[in-house]
Amino acid sequence: RDAVTIFEDKIAEYAGSKYAIAVDSCTDALFLCLKYLNASGTIKFPSRTYVSAPMAAIQAGCNVKFEDYEWSGCYQLEPYPIYDSAVRFTKGMYVQGSYQCLSFQIKKRLPIGKGGMILTNDSKANKWLRSAAFEGRHLDVPYDKDEFEMVGWNMYMTPEDAARGVLLFDQLSEHNPDGCTD
Repeated sequence: RDAVTIFEDKIAEYAGSKYAIAVDSCTDALFLCLKYLNASGTIKFPSRTYVSAPMAAIQAGCNVKFEDYEWSGCYQLEPYPIYDSAVRFTKGMYVQGSYQCLSFQIKKRLPIGKGGMILTNDSKANKWLRSAAFEGRHLDVPYDKDEFEMVGWNMYMTPEDAARGVLLFDQLSEHNPDGCTD
């Protein structure tokens, strides 16, 4: 097994999801989930969120609406079952039936430097999201034999980042408060 698969398996088990798809950032995880769900229309965001989350929605072809409300660690990109969980990382955190996006930015609980992950129980989404994040490639087919079925993006997590993630994860507490580290 490669470092990315080991890291994904550890996070899925820890979070309580069937699948974990490693990507290069939480922002790109949100974007990919929006594209997978063919999102359109207006998406509600808390007025106090990191700027890249609504930017991902705009890049995916949606409009954004900001509302003042309190949230801690995780919020929904309403009306979609997508959750921005950039500042929540604790055992059992997976929101069942969702596409939950994590961040491994340097100030997060698992500070790889850059990276993200999508948690889901949806096997069809798992297959699509993996291919979409890896230039539309089939992960089990050599490049010179691959027959592309989609135009994807270059948003995969590198094996080096995944290996760092495994090392950091193995040192992390099971339960952690919401928020960034200082």
